[in-house]
Amino acid sequence: MPFRTRITDMLGIEHPIVQGGMQSIGVAELASAVSNAGGLGILTALTQPSPAALAAEIERCRGMTQKPFGVNVTVFPTTMSPDYVGFAKAALDAGVRIFETAGTQAVAEVWEVVKAVPGTVILHKCTAVRHALSAERKGVDIISIDGFECAGHPGEDDIPGLILIPAAADKVKIPMLASGGFGDGRGLVAALALGAEGINMGTRFCATAEAPIHPNVKQKYLENDERGSHLIFRNFHNTARVGKSDVSDEVVRRLKNPDAKFEDVRELVSGVAGKELLQTGDLSKGVFWAGMVQGLIHDIPTCEQLINRIISEADAILDQRLAGFRTGAAGATKAA
Repeated sequence: MPFRTRITDMLGIEHPIVQGGMQSIGVAELASAVSNAGGLGILTALTQPSPAALAAEIERCRGMTQKPFGVNVTVFPTTMSPDYVGFAKAALDAGVRIFETAGTQAVAEVWEVVKAVPGTVILHKCTAVRHALSAERKGVDIISIDGFECAGHPGEDDIPGLILIPAAADKVKIPMLASGGFGDGRGLVAALALGAEGINMGTRFCATAEAPIHPNVKQKYLENDERGSHLIFRNFHNTARVGKSDVSDEVVRRLKNPDAKFEDVRELVSGVAGKELLQTGDLSKGVFWAGMVQGLIHDIPTCEQLINRIISEADAILDQRLAGFRTGAAGATKAA
């Protein structure tokens, strides 16, 4: 049975499951597969070389699904200066009305452009309650609260989802997605119990048949367990979680030096190297994003199989496991 929440209603989707926007991964094949399975697929704007290329990718995705999908625009805290507003305008002109955003305070320029168009919805990713409240005040529609378990950038507070999600739910009034560490029906039920109205998954969708990732990398997601990630860039207050590999082990080794600089690891962590790794499967080329949820990944299903399984598991937990506990508690009380 489908789960209906404010998020499913706002996004026009069947299941409260959203695919996170991921660099080099959020392309039409994956986004359309997630949307066709009843979730919300996300194209990643900066995976494309230009706003015009993004517009073409949107049309390609529209040819693969008739269901809603969105576009991610992440504003990076670096010296690079992509045309963020240009990407947003290209998506709007192509008819996209759902946007996932993340990044620095400069993302407000993207919000201004998007919110000027009636009927748009902004999902903003945050790693702290204070940031979620700030985004809510500035008019975003949905918060995606990202726990410490997540791949990518978990922030600097180190607050896991079990605390962060309900802490945010206590204060945030708009609908909220739980992100970081989700990959099965147990996680969906937990997220709903903690106060969220859906889940956002990144790493788990990387380990699917439709993800544009070499099989060698997908195999690494299967091999790594819940300990299979490294936190890097802590020295630079730009913490990132990546999968364990010989290369990320070397990055950690080099950054143990208290005087380490980004230049000391640049060739190991560059975006170009990471893209080559995803395409060729040569794990010596760079690092790959991966969350703690690797410990819950044991197969490479299609997106449809994964989403259907999550919903079936969640149904069973609510109808059988949790209901059984309540019955047992009542019986024990009566016997006493």
